Amino acid sequence: MSCTWTLQSDSLPLFGYRRRSYLVLSGLLGALSWSLMATLADNKYSAACYILIGSLSVAFSDVVVDSMVVERARGESQSVSGSLQSLCWGSSAFGGIISAYFSGSLVDAYGVRFVFGLTALLPLITSGVAVLVKEQPIRDSARGQNLSLQSSAFYETSRNKIIQLWATVRQPNVFLPTLFLFLWQATPQSDSAMFFFITNKLHFTPEFLGRVKLVTSVASLLGVGIYNGFLKNVPLRKIFFATTIIGATLRATQVLLVTGLNRQFGISDEWFAMGDSLIITVLGQASFMPVLVLAARLCPEDMEATLFATLMSVCNGGSVLGGLIGAGLTEVFGITKDRFDNLAVLIFLCNISSLLPLPLLGLLPQDNNSDAKSKETNDIEMKSN
Repeated sequence: MSCTWTLQSDSLPLFGYRRRSYLVLSGLLGALSWSLMATLADNKYSAACYILIGSLSVAFSDVVVDSMVVERARGESQSVSGSLQSLCWGSSAFGGIISAYFSGSLVDAYGVRFVFGLTALLPLITSGVAVLVKEQPIRDSARGQNLSLQSSAFYETSRNKIIQLWATVRQPNVFLPTLFLFLWQATPQSDSAMFFFITNKLHFTPEFLGRVKLVTSVASLLGVGIYNGFLKNVPLRKIFFATTIIGATLRATQVLLVTGLNRQFGISDEWFAMGDSLIITVLGQASFMPVLVLAARLCPEDMEATLFATLMSVCNGGSVLGGLIGAGLTEVFGITKDRFDNLAVLIFLCNISSLLPLPLLGLLPQDNNSDAKSKETNDIEMKSN
């Protein structure tokens, strides 16, 4: 779905703009969604419809902003690209902290419809800020006029973009890193089984889970800061190798929670789970930042949104596959919401499996220099045109 929106953004300027106009539109769409939730939602079907509209708004604005970041990062070093991504994801994590802190208390004090109505004001900020975005209007070079919104012109432009996208993805400097990212994300995951364990076995309350959400939001911000401060100049291969090894080791500590050994060390289940979530989230965010930097460096001019969304869709597809494999293993080991005898074995197997992509690190770019990549990408564009 995100690839469809980004293809439209890259192919069809709205009122002469490829980014600014779509950000304004997505903000208005989000405000409409939450306004309807605050006033008209009275059953699960209408609520699902309004939430879907809001999700489309968020998805659209997200990929458009990503494309703008890619545009700014083109031709820059890994350090500069990493700083841009850190700024964006740090802002997102800070927003998550504010949301996690205030949302629960506001619901308790004023009710859900008040919170929905308050949330409706936030997308309008996106629309207001979008007007300030510096962007040159797209004009038809032959006539010097704004590009037409005719269906034939849109079809032809979209067709050319798809051809250019396919030509770009086929190149080894794009395909091989993308393949690694997919395999890196596709290893089995035990997250669903752990969620059942902490809610049904340990009986953690929703209030406590809300606190964990706040901690993980802070941890995400911390992970972004660690990457921006210490890792943005480190070669990608070293980052992926180190974070994969450390991540597998730290996630293995979940076995202590499952077996109850943490209590023998005087650590309660609540504190252990919160600390475990904090450490794993910091590491996970720090390890995901290079994925964003790499994806941004692979995107050619005029294809920023489409290719970036495609690469992120590939990563998400790998994550979905990893979740499905983990779900299959959960069933094989007989783990249910009331039975967790083999959960420790599942965690161990998933952690060992996360090391499998390491021999394929050679598929990643060897250094931080983006000049060679930019030249290859320009050659691809010239051939596709």
